Amino acid sequence: MIQTPDIKRPDRHLVEALREIGTATISSELRNLGIRNAAITGPRSFTPGRIAAGPALTLQFMPMREDQFGSAEYDDPEKQLHRHVLYHAQKGDVVVVDARGDMDSGIFGEMMLTYFVGLGGEGVVIDGCIRDSAKARDLGVGLWIRGVTPNFHAQTNIFPFAVNVPIACANTFVVPGDIIVADNDGAVVVPISLAEQVIEVGSRHAEWEEFSRLRLSQGGDLRKYYPLRADAEAEYLAWKAPGGS
Repeated sequence: MIQTPDIKRPDRHLVEALREIGTATISSELRNLGIRNAAITGPRSFTPGRIAAGPALTLQFMPMREDQFGSAEYDDPEKQLHRHVLYHAQKGDVVVVDARGDMDSGIFGEMMLTYFVGLGGEGVVIDGCIRDSAKARDLGVGLWIRGVTPNFHAQTNIFPFAVNVPIACANTFVVPGDIIVADNDGAVVVPISLAEQVIEVGSRHAEWEEFSRLRLSQGGDLRKYYPLRADAEAEYLAWKAPGGS
């Protein structure tokens, strides 16, 4: 089993700016910057309306092998790595779990998630399941998961193997400290090296979309206003100016 030191966290202003942009625009703009698919496809929002944004703490599961994970982990809970990823948590963090898409393992339950919330955790993205789902949904933390199960985390097919290492969550590469943004559309991964570029182009995108949305709601021509055509630029700039409409 592998555990690495704590992650390097990005400046919080980057995280908050990405939260405001949203996953759909982030995904599109990352595509324009060369990241073809930043979405973690599979886990869906279990807490509709919640938005989470923060650096990734990672947890990797492997197929069960009894010589690597056995009864000793329940004789000594400190040997359970799914606990240790939470020990690293700080306010605003997001835990991302490669649970191999397994539908028979409840990676976290109510007590573990309560601890995470108490530390100020922002959200959890799992390519797999949780347990104690009714109580977990009410804890006030964002949850993006494949499903729910009554089973505990290592009851059947998988066991926790590594903390804060690069993982493939739902076949999407996640590096510890990457910025995760998750909302009703799902979760996306923003490399820290690209965060400022995404914010710059994404904020501009969100602004002209607001103008285009207004014009479309007024019966404007889709061909002119989405995407914003060159002959609408002057109108858009006038709208942006103080007192514009």
